[in-house]
Amino acid sequence: MSHDDETFESTESGAALVFPQQAGEIRRGSHIMIKGHPCKVAEVSTSKTGKHGHAKAHIVALDLFTNKKYEDLCPTSHNVEVPFVNKTEYQLLSADGDTGEVQLLTESGETKDDISLPTFVKIGEPTDEDKKTTAEILAAVDNGKENTCIVLSACGQEKIIQLRIGN
Repeated sequence: MSHDDETFESTESGAALVFPQQAGEIRRGSHIMIKGHPCKVAEVSTSKTGKHGHAKAHIVALDLFTNKKYEDLCPTSHNVEVPFVNKTEYQLLSADGDTGEVQLLTESGETKDDISLPTFVKIGEPTDEDKKTTAEILAAVDNGKENTCIVLSACGQEKIIQLRIGN
């Protein structure tokens, strides 16, 4: 019997963006996926075991990119999805306040042009923190110093979350 004609199902590209973790191990400050959004946990409370024998974790978290509040309730013994979250530093080359375009320099010396100012959001409204960071970036472009942008990335999304002004 030949196995050459077998096909295998492939998973979505999003499969490698998260990993499982028991809900009972989630702590304040850690990350979690709620309703398909990568979030940072703001609050966790657990209830006692109920009639069906499962303690429940009540998790309140804020979306990493929009700061929108999400809540989830699940048994502490069940697995939840946790996103891989990375912070990367890039040197700031230029930023345009009108178009939102930002040009960054990577470690390898290549330019990164696929990221916008924090106030140029696809969904929802920019937060006060986004507005503050954008103002800092625009002011820093012309200061003649080597400035560093810190970019948060999770689940295929990226956002500039902080500016560090150089010497």
